[in-house]
Amino acid sequence: MDKGDLPLPQKGQSNFRAAEYVRMSTEHQQYSTHNQVARIREYAQQRGIEVVKTYADEGKSGLRIAGRLALQQLIEDVESGAADFSMVLVYDVSRWGRFQDADESAYYEYRCKRAGIQVVYCAEQFENDGSPISTIVKGVKRTMAGEYSRELSTKVFAGQCRLIELGYRQGGPAGFGLRRLLVDQTGASKAELARGEHKSLQTDRVVLVPGPQEEVQVVQSIYRWFVNDGLSETEIASRLNCSGIRTDLGREWNRATVHEVLINEKYIGSNVYNRVSFKLRKLRVVNPSDMWIRKEDAFPAIVAKEDFYTAQGIIRARSRRYSDEELIERLRNLYQHRQALSGLIINSTEGMPSSSVYAHRFGSLVRAYQLVGFVPSRDFQYVEINRHLRRMHPAIVVQTEEKMAALGGSVRRDPLTDLLYVNEEFSVSIVLARCRRRESGQLSWKMRFDTGLAPDLTVAVRLDLSNQSALDYYLWPRLDFGNPRISLGERNPVELENYRFDNLDYFYGMAARTRLRRAA
Repeated sequence: MDKGDLPLPQKGQSNFRAAEYVRMSTEHQQYSTHNQVARIREYAQQRGIEVVKTYADEGKSGLRIAGRLALQQLIEDVESGAADFSMVLVYDVSRWGRFQDADESAYYEYRCKRAGIQVVYCAEQFENDGSPISTIVKGVKRTMAGEYSRELSTKVFAGQCRLIELGYRQGGPAGFGLRRLLVDQTGASKAELARGEHKSLQTDRVVLVPGPQEEVQVVQSIYRWFVNDGLSETEIASRLNCSGIRTDLGREWNRATVHEVLINEKYIGSNVYNRVSFKLRKLRVVNPSDMWIRKEDAFPAIVAKEDFYTAQGIIRARSRRYSDEELIERLRNLYQHRQALSGLIINSTEGMPSSSVYAHRFGSLVRAYQLVGFVPSRDFQYVEINRHLRRMHPAIVVQTEEKMAALGGSVRRDPLTDLLYVNEEFSVSIVLARCRRRESGQLSWKMRFDTGLAPDLTVAVRLDLSNQSALDYYLWPRLDFGNPRISLGERNPVELENYRFDNLDYFYGMAARTRLRRAA
């Protein structure tokens, strides 16, 4: 028997020593660490297990292992031989983690099993004994745990966008010259929130209001010096520092902090959201302006709109005097001097155009980095690919509408979900699958379905290696495919290839109408 294939304790047995692992994010009271411990101890008592150590991650997301110090310590103890127990008791599969890749969850369990430590899920209806049934059920549970987080992320984002459009602030500090005001569900003022303070009731909301009059006057002076007096951001920062004025963080002003005041729309009362995405705790992505959620006149303005837009015009005009070659040359010199590049480095360097200029002129900062030979520590190529996919998806939806209408069918598109309702008979979701090259050199595609929307048919567009155009298409009926995603390779089983098409003519034909002759 492999040392990892340990027998599970049964009721009445004894002499088993175990550690318990508990985790709680902010989900439900039922998952509090106290409730988990109570259920685990009940399980241990019934089976004569002695719990000798507790590993607890409180207030930690289960999306990834980063930040979960207790789980990291548990695996380190297990693999170093410092563990004086033979099993780890966990409340259920979701407490072990809601990893977006189910294989990652299995990997951490396997590391324990390889060291001779069995992982036991106390509240699950299956025994984690390595049998085929438990392996299948556990895989499904892991996928469901990850899917829960994905669906929750979508719902939370939609709710946050709705609140933004109603004029409420969603996270982040107020900034210099502004303050966060707590209001109740009727809009009545409750209290001003200091930095680091948060609301305590779900029904309460936060709005921005002008700060102390002296700070408001400083902000207005910054715009006056920039627009009327022609001072640069560096000169303004020097004037503020000489006057003993500090930022909202109590620091000295610099070119970047002054520039941020000059370009932030909150000073004219606009509520802007989704500038940056960090969904499911993956890589941070700076979104293009067409993806921002904006509500104008959400807060009282402390800067006149004509001053704000004049400042934006000056900033844009200032960048126009540089040709593309001059911009790249300046960026290349900065890279050679600093040996690294970032938006913060660019904005804080005297004589450099702002990072927004590079993003606007070259499409993105990543593209500008590539032109000077700078490769970020992380691979940001996916940002460019995803941006292309976002532009490509609406075009395919529109093309589908036009093709089906030409065949006499009717297509109604839900503007919120992009679901297509064909002849009011069935719903269709169109998804794009990026092409990836594995380390082995083989190509793969992961197709994720809109399970939360439950479309009757999913049209999956498989992209070519360049991720610029369609390679082929798969038509997945919901009745045949209940999984949230499917992985495809260059060669696939025949039961999957039966759903593959070289073009969408068959799909378009599903909307065609045929006139039936009336029976005599």
